[in-house]
Amino acid sequence: MMMALARQIPEADASTQAGKWEKSRFVGVELFGKVLGVIGCGNIGSIVADRARGLKMRVIAYDPYLSAERAVDLGVEKVALEDLYRRADFITLHVPATEQTRNMIDAKAMATMKRGVRLINCARGGLIVEADLKEALASGQVAGAAMDVFGKEPAKENVLFGLPNVVCTPHLGASTTEAQENVALQVAEQMSDYLVHGAVSNALNMASVTADEAPRLAPYLKLAEQLGSFAGQITETGLQAVSVDYEGEAAELNTRPLTACMLMGLLRPLLTSVNMVSAPLIARERDIDVRETRRDRAPDYQTLVRLTVTTEQRRRSVTGTLFGGGKPRIVEIEDIPLEAEVSSHMLFVRNNDKPGLIGRLGTMLGDAGINIASFHLGRKGEGADAIALVAIDQPVPDALMDQICVLPDVVRVRALRF
Repeated sequence: MMMALARQIPEADASTQAGKWEKSRFVGVELFGKVLGVIGCGNIGSIVADRARGLKMRVIAYDPYLSAERAVDLGVEKVALEDLYRRADFITLHVPATEQTRNMIDAKAMATMKRGVRLINCARGGLIVEADLKEALASGQVAGAAMDVFGKEPAKENVLFGLPNVVCTPHLGASTTEAQENVALQVAEQMSDYLVHGAVSNALNMASVTADEAPRLAPYLKLAEQLGSFAGQITETGLQAVSVDYEGEAAELNTRPLTACMLMGLLRPLLTSVNMVSAPLIARERDIDVRETRRDRAPDYQTLVRLTVTTEQRRRSVTGTLFGGGKPRIVEIEDIPLEAEVSSHMLFVRNNDKPGLIGRLGTMLGDAGINIASFHLGRKGEGADAIALVAIDQPVPDALMDQICVLPDVVRVRALRF
């Protein structure tokens, strides 16, 4: 797609087969020496980077989960998204469609890009605002686009169709003879392994768990996913290490599926397709160091699970336990004790422990018609760092989030969904 876009091959083919000879019309650009910006450097993105380096392109990459060591191994330069927009001659997308990535390439983003940039999207529809792309193509801010995916598919109509500097294909990314044959062979081999040897590989939704273990693990799996999801939603920079401590009764369990479930929750805010089986593989692929420790006793609880995440900028932890009937509870966040039951919509507020904040926050939510289900507080000491974990009945609009962020003594606010 990138080559077709750079040399206008589809349009030149149509022109030539129509009996024209418009050689001077189709003056393209070379890939050699150009800067390729890869957004999302997981499995596919890293393969694209490798191919591009073979074409002697300079590759820069943005991926919150890409470690500095992994970037060196791939031969790419890890950069901030704004830097990638500013420097790249070609930009290729390799991210899933999530709340964070949907419409990520809009008019505002394109305005910050290098003039004459060329965009390629073979990942997911909805990552690029197609109407904004049409305007950027018309103005010359974007020199061309190659699209294999669209916001609405099958794409029988689209604002990009018919534009002279756009290449469009009908979601052909995996449509090769070799790919279809390999998938069929892999499925047959895995079924054969199960029927002949009882081996299960590449399960889509869970790690290996025996029938005896399943009832005991069930509440812990829910707790593990909640702890991972909490940490993932408040983590904004690249992950370097994950440490999981199992204490008390939790230390006696089969912890492999628990850790896998925790990694799934941790990675899911940016990778919606991740599951219990793929999460450990993705962590290894991205050079995220994952470690487990077990302790027979938990000082304050009968059973305890602590997740500690190390990023490029800081280290943070979240701890949980099970209360009566196996109900998950968060009991500590970043060394600050509190007790909270996770609900569908929550606000995580880090603040300075000063009088008046709780009242101002409650009033602001009430004035906006947002009901508070529960309010959980913790602090390191009088006047020191404090945390509020607020369960609410509906999500907070972006405009209200902006107002909460500027409240006096508020350090950080995140809207959480479970």
